[in-house]
Amino acid sequence: MQPVGRRLRHETWMRRALAVAAPTGQPVASAASAEDVPVGAVLYGPDGVEIAAGRNERELRGDPTAHAEILALRRAAAAVGAWRLDGCTLVVTLEPCTMCAGALVLARVSTLVFGAWEPKTGAVGSLWDVVRDRRLNHRPEAYGGVLAEDCAAALRAFFR
Repeated sequence: MQPVGRRLRHETWMRRALAVAAPTGQPVASAASAEDVPVGAVLYGPDGVEIAAGRNERELRGDPTAHAEILALRRAAAAVGAWRLDGCTLVVTLEPCTMCAGALVLARVSTLVFGAWEPKTGAVGSLWDVVRDRRLNHRPEAYGGVLAEDCAAALRAFFR
């Protein structure tokens, strides 16, 4: 079981990721108007200060790699001036896919916190487990299911 302080911090950070997932100024439930699946990601530094955030922008950019996690990682690397994000925590509302899980491993992110499980494409335990693959040179700590119901509700509302 996680220490209470860690659990509360993860839940607080996940609420921020949920806010990022929502279209600007709109509740998550109305994300259908934005066309992109409402997934939000926030990257926190070792000191717990937010470095960067991203939400899915595949439709907006016409870019298949414009997932929330990828955008947050790119913005964080630019903000800190380095591609290695040692000591950082990535918080995302949906279990990362193989591309995003691979990217956070390559970026040396220390901790991953995610909300809803993704049984169709999840790569942190659902279909694959990229972040725990012993063949890779970096394995972040992973905490899944944080505010899972809130995160899943936002996705269900979008797909209705």
